Amino acid sequence: MPIFDISEDKLIPVEQKNFSLEKELQSLIEGNLEEVFNCRFVATEFSTGAQHAGRIDSLALSEEDNPVIIEYKKVESSELINQSLFYLHWIQDHKGDFEIAVQKTLGNGVKVDWSDVRVICIAPNYKKYDLHAVQVMGANIELWKYRLFTNSSLYLEEVLHSTKATTAISPSSDKNPVMVEAGKKAAQVRATATYTLDEHFEGKSKEIQELMHEIREFVTGLDSAIEEVPKKFYVAYKSSKNIVCMEAKSKNIKLFIKLKPTEVTEPPKSYRDVSKIGHYGTGETEFTISTPEQFEETKKYIELAYNKVGG
Repeated sequence: MPIFDISEDKLIPVEQKNFSLEKELQSLIEGNLEEVFNCRFVATEFSTGAQHAGRIDSLALSEEDNPVIIEYKKVESSELINQSLFYLHWIQDHKGDFEIAVQKTLGNGVKVDWSDVRVICIAPNYKKYDLHAVQVMGANIELWKYRLFTNSSLYLEEVLHSTKATTAISPSSDKNPVMVEAGKKAAQVRATATYTLDEHFEGKSKEIQELMHEIREFVTGLDSAIEEVPKKFYVAYKSSKNIVCMEAKSKNIKLFIKLKPTEVTEPPKSYRDVSKIGHYGTGETEFTISTPEQFEETKKYIELAYNKVGG
């Protein structure tokens, strides 16, 4: 993934380098969690206690109030996957410890949603065996690859996002028992908290369903990397962070777009500033649409949000 400086119509390749210390990568991400992953920082080097004798690199809370674990390596290492799954197992058994940390950092009013736990691994590369292992574990684990360049640019790319198991793992297999147990537990959690797209279409009129399909096709057509994630009250469309959330009602559809109210210029009549109003979808701008014509007016704001998120 080369990048180039442009100088007088010439492309000059920018050399890659690496961080001197792993902590530099960690501190950079922790200081920019909102921009990179739309998460709120909770804790760094979080101790798992004397019995487990570990430290979680970074703890955060997602935009949907789900726990987030982030682990880093400045070299390619299978240990990163093992550690992440171990900490996933730990946090599901120590929910109280995480909630105390959240309240200490973010305030007593913040409630944690345990319907999902997001695990993010960041490293310069991954072995093919690691990619396969993550695919079959059943954990909501994301593998991100980074590149650091001599012009002080940092490139992040998601190379794998596994959200459900594709292969059953036998307890008697030769797999790492910690990974097996963590994967089984993650699959159990997701089995009780998985929502489907059909649930959001159910009971809606033909006109609303057709409009929902139009919205889906437009948003996912912006980039093949955009993921469609059904939640309990809405459907999120996201890359590294949510771009737009679709909440289907009986007579209209509410779209919550990842823009600040000041970024919505010449707003249509369907627009509302919800930055200080409670709502289910994530985003500070709301567009209530009931016709294709109203959606047509909204498309440019979805595209703007997509460009700002960075694809």
